[in-house]
Amino acid sequence: MYKAFAKRCSRRMRVLRASTRRLWAVAAALALAAHALAQTNAPEGVVVERAVALVAGRVLTLSELEFEASVALIQRGGVQAAVARLDDAALRSALELAIGERLEIDAADKLQAFPIEEGEIDAALRAFRAKFETEAEFARFLQRHEVDVQELAAVLARKLRAEKILDSKIRLRARVSEADVRRYYEQHRSELSGSYEEMRSRLREKLVRDRYAALAREELLQIRKGVDVRLIAPFARAPSGGEALP
Repeated sequence: MYKAFAKRCSRRMRVLRASTRRLWAVAAALALAAHALAQTNAPEGVVVERAVALVAGRVLTLSELEFEASVALIQRGGVQAAVARLDDAALRSALELAIGERLEIDAADKLQAFPIEEGEIDAALRAFRAKFETEAEFARFLQRHEVDVQELAAVLARKLRAEKILDSKIRLRARVSEADVRRYYEQHRSELSGSYEEMRSRLREKLVRDRYAALAREELLQIRKGVDVRLIAPFARAPSGGEALP
């Protein structure tokens, strides 16, 4: 009698577990359906987060890209970029840089190379905050992008490390010779307002900067080869006649 009772209990437990699994499956399906429906029927004016690219299996969202682009623009051009609207060309350029930075860091992580010190991050954060006239203005920038100081620090750290990696690869190749500077001067003499000696230093800086930028772009494109990068956003494709991201 006891064995028969135990068998019936065991059978009921198996049925109960099977029913529970089915309920969880139904609940999960309903949750996914509700999420999809909420995105499809989002009220007008409510922005649903959009993916712009898939980089080595990780999603890069539009809000992340816009924030990183704004940070880079502020670092280079000042706080007016904090409220500037980014057009497709600016977003496309920012996306190229964001993808390259992530892949450079992934490669460095495998070798445990080019670490960033805490002091470097703190210095970058202080320099970035100094771009704003007041702490309230800085706070409004963070609020506009719905991020905190820690998230900003993470973006600055990634940019610092990517720049350090890139610099190690192309700095020596970006050098220009005296002959390069002289050749450029002779070719553009009519456009320049000064003697060779007067213009020499500025021309060297320009040629190094231009060569560095060209080499950096080549490196960022090269590192994408063999990596699964999927571009999702329409702006990621260059307009007719432009150079599209591969």
